[in-house]
Amino acid sequence: MTVLQDLGTRIAEAHRRHAPLRLRGAGTKDFYSERLEGDILDLRAYTGIVDYEPSELVVVARCGTPLSELETLLAGHQQYLPFEPPAFGGDPTIGGAVAAGLSGPRRQRVGAARDFVLGAVLLDVNGETLHFGGKVMKNVAGYDISRLLCGSLGILGPLVEVSIKVLPRPRAEQTLCFEMSDRDALSIFNDWSGQPLPISACAWFAGRAYVQLSGSESALRTARERLGGELLAPHTAAAWWGSVRHQTHAFFREASNLWRLSVPATTPPLALPTSPFIEWGGALRWYACNQPAADIRAIAVDAGGTATHWRGENSGQRFHPLNPGVLHLHRQLKNKFDPHGIFNRGRLVNDF
Repeated sequence: MTVLQDLGTRIAEAHRRHAPLRLRGAGTKDFYSERLEGDILDLRAYTGIVDYEPSELVVVARCGTPLSELETLLAGHQQYLPFEPPAFGGDPTIGGAVAAGLSGPRRQRVGAARDFVLGAVLLDVNGETLHFGGKVMKNVAGYDISRLLCGSLGILGPLVEVSIKVLPRPRAEQTLCFEMSDRDALSIFNDWSGQPLPISACAWFAGRAYVQLSGSESALRTARERLGGELLAPHTAAAWWGSVRHQTHAFFREASNLWRLSVPATTPPLALPTSPFIEWGGALRWYACNQPAADIRAIAVDAGGTATHWRGENSGQRFHPLNPGVLHLHRQLKNKFDPHGIFNRGRLVNDF
């Protein structure tokens, strides 16, 4: 019996018994959930690169493939995963990275994780494989289920194979640093975003704004002359952006109660008592604070955004509550794919 057949058999048996299964890869994102429930279905054994065509900028990998293995392969061809999935100090699987749908600092420039998912293979409740999407953008038709699965946290079933668009690495990169307040940083980030500048990431923390430039040497030279700022040494810049992407920066490591607020990039500083860590040019803001959840979420909603309780004792709801219409659609999808609620029960939405 193959690894995939074994996984399918275990799923079909769990479905027959209405027994919940907890889908798990490397476990680097166990914290990212409402709750964890059921017997563990370890997906790491289903591993390997199925297909990689550097000239077509597409890679197909099985769910248990370690992120480090995939990134090493791509680096050998001067390519990379532009959505920069975070590793959180571990080595996640590519299936887990896609299922979580999280993106790194370049998200403001290149787009979100789901923008790079071309196709996916899912195991359904009967242990059968369902194929969605393909290897090129033009194959997508009707409901784009493969991208819907990105960020679903496995509640519709285990992703066992993914097809991902990759990009060539930029020819050159530089990071500029500026001393300024968060208010000034938000203003200047938004001003620069509307100009033809090779900016691939912007962040602000503790009075310093960081701007990453990516492109040709000439484009970076022109941009630096125009923007000014302190040029960081390449190893310093790489360490900084790596600490942001993987949340190994002291701000994230030391925060016992951490909130993730997604708001319009043009939103001015929010009325919260602590200084934020700002990413994505102002669209993503992290707060280490102990304010009541209702107050934090009210502030996010007033700004046109959402608030997720990223870390800390979770006595309430971790993810931002869905409005009734969206919740109804989620419930319909869940009932269609997983009528007995065996997959990651309660992980994304408490009551299913």
